Amino acid sequence: MIASGPAANRPPHMVLAFALSLLVSVIIGTRRIDMQLRSAILYAAIAAGAIYAVSNIEAVKDALGLKSAPQEVTQSTGLSGPHPLAEGLMLKLSFHETAKPAVNTPFTDADGNEHTLAEYKGKYVLVNIWATWCPPCRQEMPSLDRLQKQKGGDNFEVVTIATGRNTVPAINKFFETANITSLPVLLDPKQTLARSMNVLGLPVSVILNPEGQEIARLTGGAEWDTDSTFAIIQSLIAP
Repeated sequence: MIASGPAANRPPHMVLAFALSLLVSVIIGTRRIDMQLRSAILYAAIAAGAIYAVSNIEAVKDALGLKSAPQEVTQSTGLSGPHPLAEGLMLKLSFHETAKPAVNTPFTDADGNEHTLAEYKGKYVLVNIWATWCPPCRQEMPSLDRLQKQKGGDNFEVVTIATGRNTVPAINKFFETANITSLPVLLDPKQTLARSMNVLGLPVSVILNPEGQEIARLTGGAEWDTDSTFAIIQSLIAP
């Protein structure tokens, strides 16, 4: 490869190659130079290369394919702990002072198609991690269904994901028995999403902001169709 143009615009590896070739020519062509002078020239060339690399670190990274991905910027929630409008079981819903980075571990729908939480960016999302064999999960599910019916739309959505050993027929049967009509059938069969979200027990509900970052978490069952819950969700989607 040939680099044209002024030396300042040449890739760093071309500059270093030129410097080293010049160094070799000087050392080989000048037989009368003693060992001390040769060493001095060698060290000077190495130092020059190091200085160039440090002062042009981004160009060196780019040439070596070491460009790092941009870091995700997390936002301040303006809250810490329970929401000011929280009452009853909603006092267990704890807001983080700073939003936590988004999780994009895939999960599947009833047909086996993969999805990620990134698909819900642009709205607030209540993600409920549950299981058909979990009594408190089953107990709170009707209230989550009513929350979706009451507040679900362009700015907010309830997303229920069954983690672990749950079959689609078992979920459908439970939804039919409990008259759940507004919640999705989504699965995390190997618990990879649950682990990536640091879910240690069930149920766990987290609220994601429109950037997909976690801003609040509630561990254990709750009542999601109370006036307090509706007020909290409304304060998020229409502050």
